Amino acid sequence: MAVQLRINVPQHSLIRHWLGVARDGSTPSPLFRTAMTELGRWLTYEAMRDESTGSWLPTRDERLETPLGNCSATFIDPDIPVAVIPILRAGLTLLEGAQGLLPLARVYHIGVFRNEETLQPTCYLNKLPNEFSPSTRVLISEPMMATGGTIGLTLEELVNRGVNPSLIRIISVVVAPPALQTLAARFPSLNIYTAAIDEQLNEQGFIVPGLGDAGDRAFGT
Repeated sequence: MAVQLRINVPQHSLIRHWLGVARDGSTPSPLFRTAMTELGRWLTYEAMRDESTGSWLPTRDERLETPLGNCSATFIDPDIPVAVIPILRAGLTLLEGAQGLLPLARVYHIGVFRNEETLQPTCYLNKLPNEFSPSTRVLISEPMMATGGTIGLTLEELVNRGVNPSLIRIISVVVAPPALQTLAARFPSLNIYTAAIDEQLNEQGFIVPGLGDAGDRAFGT
């Protein structure tokens, strides 16, 4: 059976609300940061689901004593490594929300910028380990995926270090069809969780209607 890219657009009212706040060009930087934190939280929550197998974030059952007796309990398996990777700098806007749900995950940073003339990505910072365990679950935070160049470069770095693409989940606020087409061709086993799929890119390669430059809006620059 052919592997196919899975794109999830959760219809949660809180996701839709905070997406509207983030899209609004009149939203001030402090409120924009709040919106991105909340989107990071709720998209991560959705990304933790696995209705088919429940295996993306493995659990184990244990017995414990409550104040009044004993019972069974289910915990996330601490022996399975989990990594959260924000793509700098805009990916930091989703990190706080993601970390709130995955406090034990390790955080690794990678910095990529896009040449606005050629639209080609360049890596300027790479704090990834030389090798990941094959069982590592990876959550990537990238607020916008337009052409797919930045996320493609990041995925190549991860795969070269031993990460299984089927164990990678991406949270992104807004994505465009060119990025999805690129990822479907190169990494078809990925799972993407996004608040919206927008219609197009403009001549400069920016998503329309999008939400503007997430990094500039979040950090007031």
